[in-house]
Amino acid sequence: MKELICYCKGVSKQEVETAIREGAKTLKDVQKATTACTGNQCKVLNPKGICCSGDIKKLLPEPPKCTCCCK
Repeated sequence: MKELICYCKGVSKQEVETAIREGAKTLKDVQKATTACTGNQCKVLNPKGICCSGDIKKLLPEPPKCTCCCK
């Protein structure tokens, strides 16, 4: 049984992780690659009653830290 991350579109956590491994770096990239987080029935379909964007963002790699000017 696949672990859903986006209940509106039926996208699994594994599909999102694959998209990230294949180069998705932002939520928008994941949306384009998988259709996750593009539905509108989160409160009805997701057991958490919220949008999946937060769960997807947790899987994304953190952007590199600036070491030149943001110390």
